[in-house]
Amino acid sequence: VQLQASGGGSVQAGDPLRLSCAHSGGTLSTLTVAWFRQAPGKEREFVAAISWKPGATRYADSVQGRFAISRDDAKDTVLLQMDSLDPEDTAVYYCAADPSVTPKEETGSYDYWGSGTQVTVSS
Repeated sequence: VQLQASGGGSVQAGDPLRLSCAHSGGTLSTLTVAWFRQAPGKEREFVAAISWKPGATRYADSVQGRFAISRDDAKDTVLLQMDSLDPEDTAVYYCAADPSVTPKEETGSYDYWGSGTQVTVSS
């Protein structure tokens, strides 16, 4: 499983941004996919996850109501729509995947990790 995160960039506070996670050489449709982020000097933290089972999602409290995770079945990607971005959201964002059905928050629950994409939010 080779995951690739993309869509990061530099934006102003309050702006939106959309990240995408793709799986080269395979499909994400049978995997639970999560987004994590890591800011400088901080531990990697859970952001959101979506199960391969339709309708099952999970969000960190810090992004609930501002971020939305979804699947684009036509493109076989998992999207993270980030609205109302705040400087505190600045981090490298990673996508991760696992065959289990339950979206989990622990980094150890995911077997596959992609490279990160930088998100920088300035005030």
